[in-house]
Amino acid sequence: MDLPILKDVVIILGLSVLIILLFHRFRIPSILGFLLTGIIIGPHGLSLINAPQEVELMAEIGVIFLLFVIGIEISIKGMVSIKRIVFLGGFLQVALTIGAIALISLGFGLPIRQAVFMGFLFALSSTAIVLKVLQERGDITSPQGRVAIGILIFQDIMVVPLILFTPLLAGHATDIPMTLLMMLGKFAGIVVILFLLARYLVPRLLDLVVRTRNNELFLVTIIVICFATAWLTNSLGLSLALGAFFAGLIISESPYSHQATANILPFREIFISFFFVSIGMLLDLRFFFQEILYIHFLAIVTLTAKILIILVVVIILRYPLKVVLLSGLTLFQVGEFAFILSATGVAEGLLSPEHYQYFLAVSIMSMGATPFVIALSPQITDSLLRLPLSQQVKRRLDAFQKVKAYTHRLPEEMEDHLVIIGYGINGKNVAKAARGAEIPYVIVEQDAPVMEEAKLNREPVVFGDATQEVILKHVNAWSARVVVVAISDPDATRIIVSKIRELSDTVYIIVRTRHMKEIDGNLRLGADEVIPEEFETSIEIFARVLHKYLVPENEIETYIESIRADNYEMLRGVSGMFNKGSLHLDIPHIRIYSVQVQCEDNRVVGKSVKDSKLRAEFCITLLAIQRGTKYITHIEAATKILQDDVLYLLGTPENISRVSKYLRLS
Repeated sequence: MDLPILKDVVIILGLSVLIILLFHRFRIPSILGFLLTGIIIGPHGLSLINAPQEVELMAEIGVIFLLFVIGIEISIKGMVSIKRIVFLGGFLQVALTIGAIALISLGFGLPIRQAVFMGFLFALSSTAIVLKVLQERGDITSPQGRVAIGILIFQDIMVVPLILFTPLLAGHATDIPMTLLMMLGKFAGIVVILFLLARYLVPRLLDLVVRTRNNELFLVTIIVICFATAWLTNSLGLSLALGAFFAGLIISESPYSHQATANILPFREIFISFFFVSIGMLLDLRFFFQEILYIHFLAIVTLTAKILIILVVVIILRYPLKVVLLSGLTLFQVGEFAFILSATGVAEGLLSPEHYQYFLAVSIMSMGATPFVIALSPQITDSLLRLPLSQQVKRRLDAFQKVKAYTHRLPEEMEDHLVIIGYGINGKNVAKAARGAEIPYVIVEQDAPVMEEAKLNREPVVFGDATQEVILKHVNAWSARVVVVAISDPDATRIIVSKIRELSDTVYIIVRTRHMKEIDGNLRLGADEVIPEEFETSIEIFARVLHKYLVPENEIETYIESIRADNYEMLRGVSGMFNKGSLHLDIPHIRIYSVQVQCEDNRVVGKSVKDSKLRAEFCITLLAIQRGTKYITHIEAATKILQDDVLYLLGTPENISRVSKYLRLS
């Protein structure tokens, strides 16, 4: 059986591997590698693809997964915490960009409808590229990172209304008010249905699925929710992308949302790669080189306009001038959702083939420039800030910029904290100690009933599999001071340690294992301390033995610390493992023993210590008496011994044995 798509997949992914390996050396985002792959193999390049429709189908699936993940990640609580940036900043950026680009397009001779649609396209920036670059640079929590996230969230939300509004803009609806009303009615109906699903059905379904502890079932359930919601919206005349976005929102408030994201991400990455490849395939290289000067001119004009608008918006948000400039140099590019919107525009006749090629060329150029511009943005900003400005201008800027830094943090964003992986006995005890010491901490737990127990205990717990990088990043493992891995799965433990060490070289990793054979492997992967349960049990037993031999407490503690500091080598060795001079017995052949006085008519009940003749007859010293819940430690000759007293005696094993029999005689 001949499968043309199989050959195309091998060509696409094989060439992508080679290009991305090359790009990785120069720290260029992989998205650009996929775009270049599409340009090379596309019909305007080497024409290596025989099944373009199937590639476009996989690209559509990629878009569904992309919007699904965006819906999950756009937490309503998260938006509230940066609502001013999202709603005020995002609205101003989108509205002003649409207006400015529309005016520029009118100046280039485009009709009003096409000019406004061009504004739609260039109003969007690249969520995928910007967030990836900011995360790699550690700028996510910086003021400019906050601004970028807030505006990108609003842009991602606006994709759906813009897609819905495009047919109306094209003028294909005969009765625009009625069409708009029907569209809003469908939209409202979908919202009601999804609200009911999110409130009553999906949480119960996910809870049942998670309790099975079957990862495959959980993954299939998440994909079914995504595709079923997309199919529902599409069957009602709305877009697949809208349904995928709503499906993400359904799950976003669930305690299992982060694990859902972690499970979906591999599918999103593989299918979205086909999306960017398909975009690259659309670029006509001959047209690009024929119009290269004009394309560069258009890119400079449009991207300069975007930068200036973002500068204005961030100034209105009252950020310092440095943050203003950095934000403008971060969000200047055209985004991946613009390609989705452009396909709708082509279908509705709002983009001619020629204008579509101009748009593709400018967009791909802007994406290609993004990582380099963001990398150079601090130097560019510093240079611009050194430009001479009049004192009057400086005073006005200083007076207007009241927000010196955006310090509000999302609830899940922590720094210098403790991450506890696993809420078993050890995890509970570590959490209890951290709470008592007022150390900020977060728990990662994959077992749903255990997670519910943690929630009942009001613990800051996140549901998820810590072997997946998404979960570790969600709890900011790379910025933690300490990560404690307290799970029973040795394979998962090794994966977690290696992934944490990939994220950060400074996090102190403490691992709890069950067996000594797991120590070396975890240490090689980057763990700082490995505590095996079997050795700790042995140490605890031996410490109690040493107590019975009356070894001083400080010597016992020093001895135990030396064992731990040497990664338990003393216990793992076969011979010569003990330093014979490190411990000594202060009183050899002497024991402390406790015995209860049980009989009423024996020879000590009711008598004083002196009259009992314990010392005279047995050479035994009475150290203390426990009487009920009280302890008598000041023993005098006249102190009386009563029935049921517990006597603490000091003496040789032989004498203690004799007195024990004596006290139990009737």
